[in-house]
Amino acid sequence: MIAIIDSGGANIASVKFALERLGADSVLTDDIDIIRSAKKVLLPGVGAAPVAMQRLHNAGLVDCIQNLEQPVLGICLGMQLLFSCSAEGNTPLLGHFDASCNAFKPTKQRSVPHMGWNRLDFCHEHPLLNGVDNGAHVYFVHSYFAPLIPETVAACQYGNNFTAIVGDKNFMGCQFHPERSGPVGARILQNFLEIPS
Repeated sequence: MIAIIDSGGANIASVKFALERLGADSVLTDDIDIIRSAKKVLLPGVGAAPVAMQRLHNAGLVDCIQNLEQPVLGICLGMQLLFSCSAEGNTPLLGHFDASCNAFKPTKQRSVPHMGWNRLDFCHEHPLLNGVDNGAHVYFVHSYFAPLIPETVAACQYGNNFTAIVGDKNFMGCQFHPERSGPVGARILQNFLEIPS
């Protein structure tokens, strides 16, 4: 069973449908016992970091998530929540990755949010990338970004270079939406499901 943490993200239904297409059973939950006993955990998120973190605090999930030992995948805002801080409201996050998320600055050439298809630039090998080509296109919608760090698996560029995929031990994240990224996104989700628990 895959536990999808109920963080209030607008992409939760599409994540659940994407898992169903891959033959994976999932449950949307904020129950600590269910999350701790799940084989895999997804942390989705669309919206504001302060709101998402407040929801996790209210549900008593911060310590739970920080101490999970099975594979965990953050998606979009859910990936950013794995970092230490967000400039959005100067919000403390879950702190697994030691870096802060900042906002894109709009220019005449670049609107914010960064929305649409962009290319992955691989930084090092990782199980999430099995069968995925360097330069593959995936779908983004975000106004804040995580910087490049040693744990960056794949990068992307939109004015700033930023982390598109991150991975350290059992904690992983995708800034893009794999559930909206066609066959490439489906392969990344399948790779996550195949990581040993």
